[in-house]
Amino acid sequence: MKFDLRLPIGFLFSLFGGILVVTGFLTPPEAYAQSLGLNVNLYWGVVLCAFGGIMLGFALRHQGVRGRGVVRGKGGSREAS
Repeated sequence: MKFDLRLPIGFLFSLFGGILVVTGFLTPPEAYAQSLGLNVNLYWGVVLCAFGGIMLGFALRHQGVRGRGVVRGKGGSREAS
């Protein structure tokens, strides 16, 4: 079994993004006066969640390809029997 780095990266970015999204929703609008009124926590939380989701999707897709038993070698690919 090979270690896929995309899986923990996806979990961490999704976790940190979720924390930022919750913080963005719970923080009062007056706190964003220094950032020109933009809810930076909410926006970057969404970006981090999207990136984490992409990484998790790539990791899970790769595990699905590995789990199907596709054998690649000389002469192309064939299903393992």
